[in-house]
Amino acid sequence: MGGILVWYSISKISFPVLVSYFKEAKYQWIFLGLFFGILSHLSRAYRWKFMLAPLGYTPRFTNSVLAVLVGYLVNLAVPRAGEVSRAYALTNYENIPFEKGFGTIVAERIADLIMMLLIVALTLFVQFDFIYNLLTENFNPAKIGIGFVFLVIAFFVFSSFVKKATSGILLKIKTFILGVVEGATSILKMKNKWAFIFHTIFIWVMYVAMFWATVPAIDGLEIPFGGILIGFIAGGFSIAATNGGIGIYPIAVAGALALFNVETEPATAFGWIMWTAQTAMIIVFGGVAFILLPILNKNKNV
Repeated sequence: MGGILVWYSISKISFPVLVSYFKEAKYQWIFLGLFFGILSHLSRAYRWKFMLAPLGYTPRFTNSVLAVLVGYLVNLAVPRAGEVSRAYALTNYENIPFEKGFGTIVAERIADLIMMLLIVALTLFVQFDFIYNLLTENFNPAKIGIGFVFLVIAFFVFSSFVKKATSGILLKIKTFILGVVEGATSILKMKNKWAFIFHTIFIWVMYVAMFWATVPAIDGLEIPFGGILIGFIAGGFSIAATNGGIGIYPIAVAGALALFNVETEPATAFGWIMWTAQTAMIIVFGGVAFILLPILNKNKNV
């Protein structure tokens, strides 16, 4: 699938033209974006300690950073396997039970999901007129309204069945939802919740900053703030949908930027430059982390 998506994306821009964009790119802006990306990874590793502290564990910051980087690297090969490898690394080198380490990562992901939803909400607020006009131009407003009302009714009906469930698949769904809610609210009950919240916001600000900082790398590429947010969201969902967004990231970003009348060639080239920079950073730093973990912990029983 990744190969097909890569082919489709390349078909939107000739390969020689794409290469020329890479050659002419202003790499000082790309490296600035990568710097913001590195800061987000360090902040994520530091934030992890606030989740582990209530459980009685204080892993070394170095091991936490390396485990996070290895997790990103593994996710490139197998989606969501990075979370498993990350928890396993601390089990090996910090003697933290796997299930407890993995549980904190699940809680982290809940916090990240909330941040993504907040960015979506911010985008809707900033670009409300644009998004409203886009929807009304392409869809029947009456059908949108009816569909929304139907979804709300269906949600409340389904919720009532789930609340009353005592067995079967509905009970499993109920248990899962209650676990998600409990995990999300536990963040607000932790001792260092404000530090945790600060790092969560900082991580996502750095993600957006990485996207924003890379825009000037292409001459003449002008994207409004709303376009940056929509492009970032599109790219973020594409990464979640595939192994590191391979093939689909440039398509998603170019499609989002097309809404703001950005030409196909520079938009696609920007998507490829963004994806290549992020992927190269993960491969390089993740590879180094994979090598350093056993070396720095050679005296540790594993």
